[in-house]
Parts: sequence; C-alpha cells; structure tokens
Amino acid sequence: MLSCPALDEPGLNRLATLLAPLVRGGGVIYLSGDLGAGKTTFARALLGALGVATRVKSPTYSLIESYNSGPLSIHHLDLYRIADASELEWLGLADLLAAPFLVLVEWPERGAAALPAPDLTIRLAHAGDARSLDFEASSDRGRAWLGQLLQNTTSPTEPPAV
Repeated sequence: MLSCPALDEPGLNRLATLLAPLVRGGGVIYLSGDLGAGKTTFARALLGALGVATRVKSPTYSLIESYNSGPLSIHHLDLYRIADASELEWLGLADLLAAPFLVLVEWPERGAAALPAPDLTIRLAHAGDARSLDFEASSDRGRAWLGQLLQNTTSPTEPPAV
C-alpha cells in the first residue's frame, strides 16, 4: 500500500496526469471512497490526460460511459445506484473487455462479483478541503504502475507527491 499526502483538486489532476502514460496499455482501476471524495474528479483528469477530448460525463445514471483514446477503449463505471452485482449483467461488460481496454470503476464494492479484478485500487478520502489517497496494487501490472508513479514523482527539486 502506498499513501499520498492530502491533495487539492489541482494536485489530484497532476497525479492523474502522471498516472495516465502508465495505464495506456490498459488494465482495471477501482476508485473507492465516500460521496464527494473525488473519484469522478480523478477519473475526469485521468481521461483528459489520456487524450479524451469529449466532455467526460459522470456515469452515475447511465452506469457506464465509454471513450476511445487511440487504440485504447476506456470504460468508466459508477456503480453507486446498483443494489446487486447481477444488475451489471445487462451492461455487457464482458463484451467490452477486448484488449486493449482500461476500466475505471467507482463504487466497485457494489459490483465486485461481476467485475474484473483490479490492477490498482485507489481509495480517496476527505482531508479537510483536500483529499488523501491510498494506492493498493493487486497485480504485477498494478505494482509496476505504482513503482513508476513513485519514480515519476520524486525529484531533487520537488517533494514526492505520493
């Protein structure tokens, strides 16, 4: 597990921008946290950094919004409104998981049984006006992302962001 100090919205955007080139090959990222913790803000920043030029809508009501960034298919899910993981079956998520793909899942605990396993889980929490983040890698890919992210945020002239 890797913890990040409290970040304001520009800090969240910067962190998402640093993560974007690492996830261009695809994978699965879970975004966990209470309402208003910054999950959608982080997802929007990540999608923008990946080159998604269209308006990034919250998938709160549609459950899923899909985008393309070059050959990468990106699927952003928000499962807050589902009561049971079986409700995800009608989304056809399995059909969307053709390589290369990146899946961002907000509220993954609500659909865990029907979701692909995460490479990385990012837990966001309120920290006053800022947000704290904890990163947990669950695969070799996720561990590689974290290692590279840590390298990219450490420089002699700048304190580490994570």
